[in-house]
Amino acid sequence: MDYRGYPNFAHGQADKIGVLVTNLGTPDAPDTPSLRRYLKEFLSDPRVVEVPRALWWLILNGVILRIRPKRSAEAYRTVWTERGSPLLFHTADQAEQLQARLAEQYGDQVVVRYAMRYGSPSMSQVIDEMLASGVRKLVLFPLYPQYSAATNGSTFDALAKEFMQRRWLPDFRFISHYHDDDGYIQACAAQIREYWAEHGQAEKLIFSYHGVPLKYLKKGDPYHCECHKTSRLIAEALGLSEEEYLTTFQSRFGREEWLKPYTDATLKALPGLGIKNVQVFCPGFSADCLETIEEIGEENREYFLEAGGEAYAYIPALNANAAHIDALQAIIERELHGWSLTRDTKLTEKLAKQREEHYGTL
Repeated sequence: MDYRGYPNFAHGQADKIGVLVTNLGTPDAPDTPSLRRYLKEFLSDPRVVEVPRALWWLILNGVILRIRPKRSAEAYRTVWTERGSPLLFHTADQAEQLQARLAEQYGDQVVVRYAMRYGSPSMSQVIDEMLASGVRKLVLFPLYPQYSAATNGSTFDALAKEFMQRRWLPDFRFISHYHDDDGYIQACAAQIREYWAEHGQAEKLIFSYHGVPLKYLKKGDPYHCECHKTSRLIAEALGLSEEEYLTTFQSRFGREEWLKPYTDATLKALPGLGIKNVQVFCPGFSADCLETIEEIGEENREYFLEAGGEAYAYIPALNANAAHIDALQAIIERELHGWSLTRDTKLTEKLAKQREEHYGTL
């Protein structure tokens, strides 16, 4: 095998630390060919679909990729913007703000970039650019707060595959989850409080997470437990009782049993139980995307109202708001601990004072 390297690398250049934030991915355009390419890459991942490969190849190529791309393209067109896919531009905004924050602290010693596990910009492309620019220490930060083999595990697989092809490997740290990180919990609680301050509080707050097959839990995946812990911690931060919130799971696919209770089934049932006013927040999504905007914001709203509900609201994801970036920055800086960095302490103190004054006016 011919391992990839950089024969023209200038050995006198200063080493840099790289931070690569990643998210799931998105098609290049809201059309059928783009969705077919994206879904083929996504659904071919054995971490995502744990079915015997030969059988799954027949199902995927013989059925799913003939039907689903057109339907998915129609859904994506409803959320597409002038900036493109919401997930893509929100992740880009997060990386840009993190780069600015870390540059304030460490100058050009730290390089922040973003990539998608599936689609563009690819992890392979961005890692290649980072290593070529002098990155010799790398933090990989998948923006999935709750660990699952299908998301965080798959992201690690992609990195390992990438490193297996390279001659020169960087020092490496991997952030596998942050479901109970206090900064993240407080950012979620602040987002909900801010929404309540403007729109009022509903009878029931629903925390909806992306679902996974039940068999993954039975095989030892911690995702289900971490979702419930996140819900409990946010509820405690908000002062909610157990009767005031629910944890549900959305976006199931296929006929097998997934984690329950299902979000759509719950929303269809609540009006019959006397709950007519609900709000939904999705703590597992670091950025708004098709699953939050269209599935939760529109499709599930219709289910609830058709079942007799009277008021339904989706509380937006954290995206690139200041409290979220604060939390992500703090997580990254903990991972940078022990790596040689020079901090401008006077600038750090000045920025901290500015933020304190700003938050004090909110």
